[in-house]
Amino acid sequence: MSIHKPVLLKETIELLNLKEGMTVMDATLGGGGHSREILKKIGDVGKLIAIDLDEKAVENFRRKNKEERRKQSKNIILVNGNFADLEKILTDLKIRKVDAILADLGWSSDQMGDAHRGMSFLVEAELDMRLSLRITNQYECTNSNPNAKCIVNNYSERELGRIIKEYGEERFWKNIARKIVEYRRSKEIETTKELAKIIESAVPGKYSHGKIHPATRTFQAIRIEVNQELKNLERFIPQAISVLAPGGRLAIISFHSLEDRIVKTIYRANARGRVRTDEITGQAIVETAPEIKIITKKPVTSGEDELEENPRARSAKLRVCERR
Repeated sequence: MSIHKPVLLKETIELLNLKEGMTVMDATLGGGGHSREILKKIGDVGKLIAIDLDEKAVENFRRKNKEERRKQSKNIILVNGNFADLEKILTDLKIRKVDAILADLGWSSDQMGDAHRGMSFLVEAELDMRLSLRITNQYECTNSNPNAKCIVNNYSERELGRIIKEYGEERFWKNIARKIVEYRRSKEIETTKELAKIIESAVPGKYSHGKIHPATRTFQAIRIEVNQELKNLERFIPQAISVLAPGGRLAIISFHSLEDRIVKTIYRANARGRVRTDEITGQAIVETAPEIKIITKKPVTSGEDELEENPRARSAKLRVCERR
């Protein structure tokens, strides 16, 4: 049974402006909390397309719906795939346009607590961090599908420093990268808690008693590198906008500044359109008209009631746009 609680559920469903009979995509199925609410809104004649790279999430949702014998089950299309391939997924399904799209970029509590994935320093596990584990040898290190164990034991000090600095926004990135490289000279780094201890040893003592665990930002950085999260997000948003029907809405929930910055930047660029100045006349020439209008001028965040019930919602930011 899933222990995951969907974040900003009420606000997201309201801002998607869902109606009965709509075709809606949940691009990040996860624990399925948002999808279940979507089904209530679109009714028996609506259609839900739910995507997740995590095959376990897809199978859990399929099994739960079968157990509950939902009438809407006939109108649910489950896809084990990457939301960055959204256009191809819809083409394969012979669907041209959808009426609303949701993407919750957070990791579910189920995934973070799964020892087989090795994502959290709170759970002792073999380092992995891949969202999809569809390979024969779960911990095999390959160029096409590197896991966390592969990265911390094979990346150069310079490469480690880059991802910890850029993706983790960690101020002690140099010390952490150096300590990792020093440690692995005598022994391969194998587990989550082993890596967490190395990171703790690389930062000042007072930093260890801060609001967040000293390994938080480095683990975030490695997860982003393993799953190519930011690159996939940059691929996903333009595709999502292009497949929306006029008046359709795209809602994205992000959990850290790097994701939110990408969402905000792409939304703004598509809301402005592209304009150039004629070199001879000096007149403004519109090359592309604005494709969207931004519904949330500022990101929507969780209220006190939700924060009290679900502390992980503290960093969540919801941004919504509408296709013109």
